[in-house]
Amino acid sequence: MTSYCDFAPGHPVHGPYHDREYGFPQTRESDLFERLVLEINQAGLSWETILKKREGFRGAYSGFDVDKVAGYGEEDRVRLLADAGIIRNRLKVDAAIHNAQVIRGLRDSHGGFLRWLEAQHPLPKAEWVKLFKKTFRFTGGEITGEFLMSLGYLPGAHREDCPAFKRAAKRKPAWMRKA
Repeated sequence: MTSYCDFAPGHPVHGPYHDREYGFPQTRESDLFERLVLEINQAGLSWETILKKREGFRGAYSGFDVDKVAGYGEEDRVRLLADAGIIRNRLKVDAAIHNAQVIRGLRDSHGGFLRWLEAQHPLPKAEWVKLFKKTFRFTGGEITGEFLMSLGYLPGAHREDCPAFKRAAKRKPAWMRKA
């Protein structure tokens, strides 16, 4: 089975993401929300397509500011669905707005998205998937698994012999910590 570590290093699009972000813990709410939006939008498409459109997503979704996106109304939906710089899919656009509203609510219930994630750790992937399906929109098994792996909540982002594995391990991803 081919691993991301087999082809991403040195690739002009995949390389920087693989080497510095994939499997690395993130703590900022906007970074967590960005990753969720990107993973949702990747459904049915290649990750390269999403990475190439990443700047478009940042601009279209107000720099992934949760409060701004949570406040989007119909005018913003229309704007997003007309924006060729992102994936123009109504279900994915609606999921981003809804999920921003959910994340805003996690501030009250858990102190924020990061604390909510940390409060759930460690769960097996199947339990994470159930929780995400109950909490967010457009978060099936593949999307949830990739989201969590990309942030270090589940193992498998890198092979152990990959230099990025060692760099990510220094940041102590959740899957390496004891409960």
